Amino acid sequence: MVRPEPLAALSQTGYTAAMSIVRLLPPTLVNQIAAGEVVERPASAVKELVENAIDAGATRVDVVMVEGGQALISVTDDGGGMSPDEMVLAVERHATSKLPDDDLVRIRFLGFRGEALPSIGSVARLTLTSRPKGAESAWSLTVEGGAKGEPMPAAHPAGTRVEVRDLFYATPARLKFLKAARTELSHATDVIERLGMAHPGIAFSLSDGGRTLLDLAAKRGEPGAARLARVAQVVGRDFEANALALDAERDGVRLTGWAGLPTYNRATSVAQYLFVNGRPVKDRLVIGAVRGAYQDVLGRDRHPVVALFLDLDPEQVDVNVHPAKAEVRFRDSGNVRGLIVGAIRHALAGAGHRASTTVSTATIGALGSGQPAYSHLHHGPARPSLPLMRAGMAAQAPLHLAEAVAGFDLPPAAPPGAESWTESWTVAAPDEGVPDYPLGAARAQLHDTYIIAQTATGLVIVDQHAAHERLVLERMKQALAEGGVKRQGLLLPEVVDLGEAGAARMAEHAEDLARLGLVVEPFGTGAVVVREVPALLGDSDVQGLVRDLADELAEWGQGHSLQERLSDVCATMACHGSVRAGRRLGQAEMNALLRQMESTPLSGQCNHGRPTHVTLSLADIEKLFGRR
Repeated sequence: MVRPEPLAALSQTGYTAAMSIVRLLPPTLVNQIAAGEVVERPASAVKELVENAIDAGATRVDVVMVEGGQALISVTDDGGGMSPDEMVLAVERHATSKLPDDDLVRIRFLGFRGEALPSIGSVARLTLTSRPKGAESAWSLTVEGGAKGEPMPAAHPAGTRVEVRDLFYATPARLKFLKAARTELSHATDVIERLGMAHPGIAFSLSDGGRTLLDLAAKRGEPGAARLARVAQVVGRDFEANALALDAERDGVRLTGWAGLPTYNRATSVAQYLFVNGRPVKDRLVIGAVRGAYQDVLGRDRHPVVALFLDLDPEQVDVNVHPAKAEVRFRDSGNVRGLIVGAIRHALAGAGHRASTTVSTATIGALGSGQPAYSHLHHGPARPSLPLMRAGMAAQAPLHLAEAVAGFDLPPAAPPGAESWTESWTVAAPDEGVPDYPLGAARAQLHDTYIIAQTATGLVIVDQHAAHERLVLERMKQALAEGGVKRQGLLLPEVVDLGEAGAARMAEHAEDLARLGLVVEPFGTGAVVVREVPALLGDSDVQGLVRDLADELAEWGQGHSLQERLSDVCATMACHGSVRAGRRLGQAEMNALLRQMESTPLSGQCNHGRPTHVTLSLADIEKLFGRR
């Protein structure tokens, strides 16, 4: 048996000779290589052709995809059209009308590379039919597997139609990577929807040859309103009612668009849309900025819904870093990230106690189905793997509302083992009339957990633990901004056994923890002693708090400092220091909690993204009883 010789053992002369044969690749092969970069799948071809239609000034673009685009892709527009001579040039590589000054910095069009048509024509059967506005007739040109025909007279209204048949027939290996027709159609739908958001004045449609899959009517009127209406067409009708408007500018970069309320979220990041100078892109920097902006108002397994439009000088952004123009590179990425984070956080803070309208809708649906309205949200800390309420935590933790309810004496905890239903709820004496407060006036406490408030138009149900958790967190953040969290000494310092590794981690971060109001010191082997705690937390479960923080420090590892994860630490402390479910409150305490929610930023959701309250209108209640 003869073994093949390794490359190193080959004749150096023969190897050099083989490498010295330099030649130009055939044009057809060059186009096929370019097609591999530009036309990854049918949706890629759709993107290039629709962008060309937009650049041509179209007011309507109709797309047809048969068998997921493999059999036929047809894109028809009513744009400017092309003459026969222009059509011949359009199917040549690097021929374009979109760089009139040969300036790759100030690019004003979507498709500027001049690769789409020749690349598609090299791997498919392409027919280009066009008629310029005002011309007497249309012309047609075919390209099959890279072989170009001659323009021929044809019948067609003003505009252009591009037909792509038998995609990848000239490169059969690519066919193996195509997915099911339904999957390919879904990718094309996403492409058209994103382009439609950036250009609301253009009508778009997508058909599979037999039925219409997408129909986006053109939106007229004021640009901002038209854009919002188009975004709502794509994201859903609820978006407009649950979106916060963004309009901010920093160092020549302007951000407009909408950020969804934290309680209006999705299981994936698919509903996050970014546009740079009218171009849909997917950028890791922006995705990270959005995650940072929502980090302490949304659970880690949920994702916000946003539509962000960045406008900046073309010299400040490079759109030529990706063959399919799907990515961009900002000259000052820090400025862009800071603008996005700041604008979204400002909008969320301005929303105050507002929660999404879908919360009440989900509640009504849950009442009818018997399923929890927010079962998709984990009921624990930001990290589900770290249980925030340990088995040893007292079920009747004392209430501490600090300045929020200063002057109110707290009643004793409800006695355990109440058997009758009336023992599990407290009715507050009704006031005369209903005060004009957004969250109404407290009327009852149900099961020592939920506050029932009456408003002029319905009722509000408040989760007292979730609501107070947010109030404590916002006070901690404010205290940190003002120089540090006030501390209170423990009458009897608590010793917490954490094991050697856990105790070492807490000791290592003792200085940072002290800034947050938690003073810990090493105590023997594998333990720490807690001498002071944040005053905002009151009489909280110190043992559980310290153990959770030690676990979190272990999960972050050495790559993250406590300062970098400050919001996570504050959220953990706030959860331990907030009023627990099972704590009976008086009417004054309940009303104090409601008033604080109304004046506190982000109080519409707790630190994990769950709603703090549900609003039910009289109409909603009447539906439950069949009155509507």
